[in-house]
Amino acid sequence: MAIHRARHIGIGVARPAEEVYAFLADPVNFPRWAEGLGHSFVHVEGMTWRAETPMGPMRILFSEPNQHGVLDHAVIPDHGAAMHNPMRVVPNGDGAEVVFTLFQRDGMSDDDMAADAGMIARDLAALKALLERGGA
Repeated sequence: MAIHRARHIGIGVARPAEEVYAFLADPVNFPRWAEGLGHSFVHVEGMTWRAETPMGPMRILFSEPNQHGVLDHAVIPDHGAAMHNPMRVVPNGDGAEVVFTLFQRDGMSDDDMAADAGMIARDLAALKALLERGGA
């Protein structure tokens, strides 16, 4: 059993954790801030969506809304293994911390992982700006 290298990328958001989670738990909001995940989101059924991602069209399976701040999602190509993306919202004082875990998948170079981490950090910064200016 392999253990993949992981990097936790987080950002504090000066909005109540419940509000941040409610915004993120609705997949329709992802294109508003998550450029790295993709665009042209189309609802398929339940918590499954299709989107144009930087790697081509893929299905995205989001976790069901829950009371634990879990926002995990899997990006699933038509052919190939699903890419699991753990994500959490945790209370941080009067605000929230949003944490994304990036795994270095098999065949992913250190440079590719660094590029993905940069894209995730930019997306989280866009989320922070959107929520803190009241765009939710």
